[in-house]
Amino acid sequence: MSSQLKQQSGNSNATLPHVDGFTVGIVVAEWNNQVTDALLQGAVDYITAQGYPAEDITVAHVPGTVELTYGAAQMARSGRYDAVIMIGCVIRGGTPHFDYVCDNATMGCAYLNATQQVPVIFCVLTVDDLQQALDRAGGALCNKGTEAAEAAIKMAHFARQSER
Repeated sequence: MSSQLKQQSGNSNATLPHVDGFTVGIVVAEWNNQVTDALLQGAVDYITAQGYPAEDITVAHVPGTVELTYGAAQMARSGRYDAVIMIGCVIRGGTPHFDYVCDNATMGCAYLNATQQVPVIFCVLTVDDLQQALDRAGGALCNKGTEAAEAAIKMAHFARQSER
């Protein structure tokens, strides 16, 4: 959800559940690291601001966005995490490569969510240019990393409630 729409709809962190012993795995693409590093920082800052220890956040780097699915699958299958976040950034170019990479990451995340017991959060920016990415990575609009971290906490809570 767009940060602006979320703010307008009245959603707030006041309803954020607490997840005892919450652990999260974050897999980050190295490609476009100016953007992905900022998204990662937003996610880590948000999680720790909610009172969760930094030691319970594991970060792994992979070369690019296509490799995020493999990294997230390994984390999800490990049984060590309550949620996994995939962080990447794909900037449109002049070839269809953009579409293939975006489709791969999207379908990979959907597959993991359908087949694993751990929620996998999609935090992959798919933008037309670098400025759009920067605006969504702590710039003029928001930091989508913080939104992914919030979703991870909420989905981990949901998963625990579903186990009952």
